[in-house]
Amino acid sequence: MPGSGVAMNVATVLVGTAIGLVFGHMIADRFRTISFSAIGIAVIVIGASMSIGGLADLGETHLGDYAALLLVGSLVLGSLAGEAMRIEYWLEQFGHKLQQLASKAPFLAPGRALEPGEKGHTLVEGFVTASLLFCVGAMTVLGAIQDGLGDPSLLYLKSLLDGIAAMALATTLGAGVGLSVLPILVIQGGIALGASALQPFITPAVIAAIRAVGGALILAIGFDLSGIKRLPVGNMLPSILLAALMAAVLC
Repeated sequence: MPGSGVAMNVATVLVGTAIGLVFGHMIADRFRTISFSAIGIAVIVIGASMSIGGLADLGETHLGDYAALLLVGSLVLGSLAGEAMRIEYWLEQFGHKLQQLASKAPFLAPGRALEPGEKGHTLVEGFVTASLLFCVGAMTVLGAIQDGLGDPSLLYLKSLLDGIAAMALATTLGAGVGLSVLPILVIQGGIALGASALQPFITPAVIAAIRAVGGALILAIGFDLSGIKRLPVGNMLPSILLAALMAAVLC
């Protein structure tokens, strides 16, 4: 049934978050820290392999050795556009609004997530980090399109992965991880609804471009999760759309 993949993705993220919130307090901080670093490393490897694979596929088109220019150009121009639109800022502001609502309903977050100071930003960080992780990449776009056309299998796989990631993230970042279901509904649901119109434009080259750039952004998320460096991934999101458009025109 069209849309069942999106519904499954939302459900697994909520269930994973709930499990992480319930059992997270039983895990000592040092174990949470090392597991979070491990998740970051895993995300780095996944993002790097996805990006390299997409770039390799782009190299097999008539772009050839110039495929890297599409990656660089879309990342630079897309990031400039995102910076101008202040996407990261508005994501964080939306997260703060959600945190204000959560403060009136303490059951939405585990104890310290609502305390003032640095720990009080847990809900915002959880929302932004999880939203970017779950909504960036080729699997989001392709899975939603297939789901809209009646084949939810790819989103079912994504749902399993996201549920496990949500469980792990929620132990450290709190209930904000569960709030990432809002952009999942909007982005994946919107793509699924427009699947019939989008399908003719999703060529192998477009898929490769989305993988290359989306993988690079997932790699950047891994840097943040592992504590290496935080990059404004939210402001880089237009790069994915720009890469897809460039691939559709040039390839």
